[in-house]
Amino acid sequence: MALLRVALTGCHLPSTYCRLRLLLPRQMGTTTRQSSDTISRLRESGLLKTQGLIGGKWVDSYDGKTIKVENPATGELLANVPFMGKKETEDAISSAYSTFNSWSKLSASERGKRLRKWYELLLAHKDDLALLITLEQGKPLKEALGEVAYGASFIEFFAEEAKRVYCDIIPTTQNDRRLLVIKQPVGVVGAITPWNFPLGMIARKAGPALACGCTLVVKPSEYTPLTALAAAELALQAGIPPGALNVVLGNASEIGDALLESTQVRKITFTGSTAVGKKLMAGSANTVKKVSLELGGNAPCIVFDDADIDVAVKGTLAAKFRNSGQTCVCANRILVQEGIYDKFAKAFSESVQKLQVGNGLEEGVVQGPLINETAVEKVERLVKDATSKGANIVLGGKRHSLGMTFYEPTVIGNANNEMLVCREEIFGPVASLLRFKTEEEAISIANDTNAGLAAYLFTQSIPRSWRVSEALEYGLVGINEGLISTEVAPFGGVKQSGLGREGSKYGIDEYLEIKYVCFGNI
Repeated sequence: MALLRVALTGCHLPSTYCRLRLLLPRQMGTTTRQSSDTISRLRESGLLKTQGLIGGKWVDSYDGKTIKVENPATGELLANVPFMGKKETEDAISSAYSTFNSWSKLSASERGKRLRKWYELLLAHKDDLALLITLEQGKPLKEALGEVAYGASFIEFFAEEAKRVYCDIIPTTQNDRRLLVIKQPVGVVGAITPWNFPLGMIARKAGPALACGCTLVVKPSEYTPLTALAAAELALQAGIPPGALNVVLGNASEIGDALLESTQVRKITFTGSTAVGKKLMAGSANTVKKVSLELGGNAPCIVFDDADIDVAVKGTLAAKFRNSGQTCVCANRILVQEGIYDKFAKAFSESVQKLQVGNGLEEGVVQGPLINETAVEKVERLVKDATSKGANIVLGGKRHSLGMTFYEPTVIGNANNEMLVCREEIFGPVASLLRFKTEEEAISIANDTNAGLAAYLFTQSIPRSWRVSEALEYGLVGINEGLISTEVAPFGGVKQSGLGREGSKYGIDEYLEIKYVCFGNI
């Protein structure tokens, strides 16, 4: 079954970056020169890799085909990387399969030590990794630095968790028997990751997989492969053996099919769109693979009339506009109780108006570009549908004067749950405000979706916090907080937002099989 294209799923900048920063598109001559200087610096650091990684070797596609990697803020060419397909993926799978036996037989302590070294290297190179993320993904450098720390935290956590894969002895049913339960690594893992968090999503999968003894074939997004390759280089330097972590780039359909068809691949883990997740789930059925899916969201953010307005505005702003709205846990619908609707809308819009848009390497920028033209067109379509059905534009509502794929931070008023902007995942800087009267109505509106990933609510009532959080059909709930993801807590959704959990002690179980052993005639 052909795999859908995986795409369309407080600190000051260091002085070095201020010198290297890219200028806006209207200054393209200077921009090109400075961008070239930045790329040269990254190449000299050894982290700018432009080949796939198979069996510990950097390789081109077998037929020589390449694909361009461009800066979404400027349209500049950053690099050409291999456009790989079925044959390269099959070799990567074979390499992972061959390495599995030796890697899984290492002690948990030894695997943990190597992961710990990888974590330390990621932090040691955080500045260069952040530069790569901003260049190829577009998010502001401050956010990119945060992503490096976030991604590294999963490697550190699972380096420690490797030694905590505990087993059980079951009370026996007969005196001459002893009953044991042990946990073993599932085997080779196919990991397909998105462009919005090019380091974080790989680390969230590779950390637990490697910790318990699995090996991986990673397929990063074609939009952001450079970060993945840099992370893989640091993994090699940390002592992760050749073949334990392979990276293939290019033809999503062929790579996906090779992973699904292989009997040597025992698990698929994917972060991306619900449509692609369903294809992967169906394609895994023939070989009955273990599947983890972190799919699309339609997050409600409920602001009750007893909320602290300042806390609610700050939290909603963070939940909505992080990464220019391009995250699966972004607030997609902002439900505001009618008693404070006007007050909240005014305060929220004033805060949104202050958001500075531009190239992610420019000082003060907090909103970068959308990933590509298709993403902008989707946002335009959803906004047009909303206004045609009675919503009003409070702020923004059009492409930014900077051009490229920049879009104005937007607030839409008087939206309702029948508008496409409230039914589809926006993945852009558009905040839709909906009125509600009662707690029961808010819960009904919030749950009226096939998605069930993240939800947020703002209230100063502890009883209401309990009632609403338990009634919401979502895997993650933030109460009076807009940024809730952490390596120590489980991340994942219900309904059509996915299967399984990532992060925390629960996340490592996704890469383990349970085996029952009976000792008889003792």
